[in-house]
Amino acid sequence: MYFRILLNIIFGYVNIEVEGYFIERFINLCRQNKIFLWNLHRTKTTIMKVNLSIRDFKKIRAITKKTKCRVKIKKKKGIPFILHRYKKRKIFFALFLVIILGIITLSNFIWNIEITGNETINEDEIKSLLEQNNFKVGTCKIGLETASLIQTIRLERDDIAWVGIELQGTNAVVKIVEADKKPEIIPEEEYCNIIATKDAMIVKINAQNGTPVVKEGDMVTRGSILIQGWLEGKYTGNRYVHANGEVQAKVWYSEKVKVPLKQIKKAFTGQTENKYSVKINNFEIFFTKRVSKFKKYDTIETNKKIKLFSNFYLPIEMRTQNLQEYEEQEVICTIDEAKNMGINEAKQKLDEKIEDKNSIQDEKIYIEETTDSVEVEVVYEVLENIGTKEKIVF
Repeated sequence: MYFRILLNIIFGYVNIEVEGYFIERFINLCRQNKIFLWNLHRTKTTIMKVNLSIRDFKKIRAITKKTKCRVKIKKKKGIPFILHRYKKRKIFFALFLVIILGIITLSNFIWNIEITGNETINEDEIKSLLEQNNFKVGTCKIGLETASLIQTIRLERDDIAWVGIELQGTNAVVKIVEADKKPEIIPEEEYCNIIATKDAMIVKINAQNGTPVVKEGDMVTRGSILIQGWLEGKYTGNRYVHANGEVQAKVWYSEKVKVPLKQIKKAFTGQTENKYSVKINNFEIFFTKRVSKFKKYDTIETNKKIKLFSNFYLPIEMRTQNLQEYEEQEVICTIDEAKNMGINEAKQKLDEKIEDKNSIQDEKIYIEETTDSVEVEVVYEVLENIGTKEKIVF
């Protein structure tokens, strides 16, 4: 049934109004003559609306005479009637064909690249690497070999463990799995020392294999040997081993912040201005003046790529710039306010460096005041394991 309706849409059909006292007989005679009717709708006792094909419409003349019914065409539908309707509008029809052909052509290109899975790697770095290998917005999908591109990225970037490229319409999804940075693993059968990774003061040393060369309270610098990879025996002499052990030490982290007492701060006026533009590939069209009426302002920019369907992007990007006006105001801080600002900023920077906050043993704050500023230094004393293995090279 649905297939017959689809064929009638392609070859054309009519919606007719049948009026008479013998509508049931009209329907039965149509069925006997294998005339396909659908979408029957009785508006009154003597009036019915129904759809039938153009070919069948020519057959019902004899049936209408037998049943004494009158037939009136209400609507003509289907592709033949659409083509006939626009036959005189050649320019419109030609433009329509151009648009269809344009969409088909555009579907063979990549118009949007989406990168997912990257946390520490900058997205621009990945896009730059893709562009160097001729994979960018505007690249033709026909004959594109993603396998060789994936292999190239893996060879050039040690911080990427896995790459996947999936083409979805005109959208390319580049999936990244970042590699974990692990220290070099030295096999147990090879000889090594344990050296310091940071400048620190030794608190505790536990040598499971090898000879400790530092003791509690010693100051060491980065690269200093903490546990030697050899043992000295009374009868065997020096014997090289694979050093093992743990060295805990105090490490100091510091941050300095200078806070001027006289500061210039932004005071937003609440006045805003929007600027709109359309970017077609690398060409941009501006709909408003590019020069702002504000003297000082912050800009918030939003870009939206145009797409026809979920994964069918076009090389068109709508860009909106929201300009927010502000005035510069001079603010005089007190000594205490400047101290608090400096301490908070320094601590925030230090907290970003230290993963385990429970390892912080002590905190010291040094403040230096001048006539126009306050300089704050915050020092954290942190307990850490500073030992790492280094292969012995003969």
